[in-house]
Amino acid sequence: MALTLKEINPKSTGDLKKFVKFPIDTLYKDNQYYVPALILDEVGTLHPDKNPAFEFCEAVYFMVYDDGKPVGRIAGIINKVVNERTGNKCMRFGWLDFVDNEKVSRMLFDAVEKWGREKGMTHIEGPLGFSDMDPEGMLIEGFDQLSTMATIYNHPYYPEHIAKMGFEKSVDWVEFRIKIPEGIPEKHQRISEIIRKKYGVRNIYFNDLKSLVNRYGQELFRLINEAYDQLHGYSPLSPRQIDHYIKMYVPVLNLNNVSLIVDADENLVGVGISMPSMSKALIKSRGRLFPTGWIHLLKALRGKNDTVDLMLVAVKPEYQSKGVNALLFSDLIPNFIKNGYEWAESNPELELNQKVQSQWQYFETHLNKRRRCFIKPL
Repeated sequence: MALTLKEINPKSTGDLKKFVKFPIDTLYKDNQYYVPALILDEVGTLHPDKNPAFEFCEAVYFMVYDDGKPVGRIAGIINKVVNERTGNKCMRFGWLDFVDNEKVSRMLFDAVEKWGREKGMTHIEGPLGFSDMDPEGMLIEGFDQLSTMATIYNHPYYPEHIAKMGFEKSVDWVEFRIKIPEGIPEKHQRISEIIRKKYGVRNIYFNDLKSLVNRYGQELFRLINEAYDQLHGYSPLSPRQIDHYIKMYVPVLNLNNVSLIVDADENLVGVGISMPSMSKALIKSRGRLFPTGWIHLLKALRGKNDTVDLMLVAVKPEYQSKGVNALLFSDLIPNFIKNGYEWAESNPELELNQKVQSQWQYFETHLNKRRRCFIKPL
């Protein structure tokens, strides 16, 4: 192999598109479980002028070529906010893809590790993104399961390469496939009534997304910051990031797939956001909106779909472990049934986060994927 390493210009849209398209057009071209991200969104995430995370992050991107053909890619990221919060000097790696060749994977890591050492970092950890809004965790179980739009898919040989380079486990995430019940579980109904009376909380509804955003858009993301603050490597969303994600994600939500809980003073204490699965649509579109990709995505959003992705559940810390989650699912399940969903995908949950996993105890579930974050000293 005539391997060459190239550093990608982060402000070159053309170079970033090549970086983003490598797994879509080459490495996973015929893989039935890999779900491509939207190319437009990925380029925006990686571009320093478009992603507000670059207010406190810096990044570098590398690709490896074999006789001019792409065979690997990687991103190196330093999140200064997380390092200040933890007191660590840890860089992140992400957007990792490579053919099954140890020379390629080592060339990629040698490049980002050198960059990290030059920046004064002492450890490298990943796969992680700029923030928790980016996919994280390398798949180590569930290679024969369809991925979701919010997660990473990778070949089984990836963790083998990682282990040979001296990485060890940092944390694991687990994912569940959940059977949508024929009705609200009786225990959920009973718990919901108790919680409403005991804490004075209730579900709140809106007739249109604009009204929801105007009233609770900012507060929703501030709640996420509170609820997720103690999770591994969490990077609090800045005001600019919150504005960015409101514009990016809220317009595609269906109010029937959103549940909000407020206290007696109408302060937001819980939120559940879900979306019909976009996995099959993204596979058909190959991550492209045009010329016809948008049709597949629109059908997934508005047409018949048997799976719903549970994008996030966030509950104010003082209300956690008090049954507030029951109100969210008592609210959403009737809509899931009405929409014809048969299954729900939980998306990644930290394996030791019993508060989150306990919410599935009244459902028929199957642990179908496990993913890992790896770490090593530089």
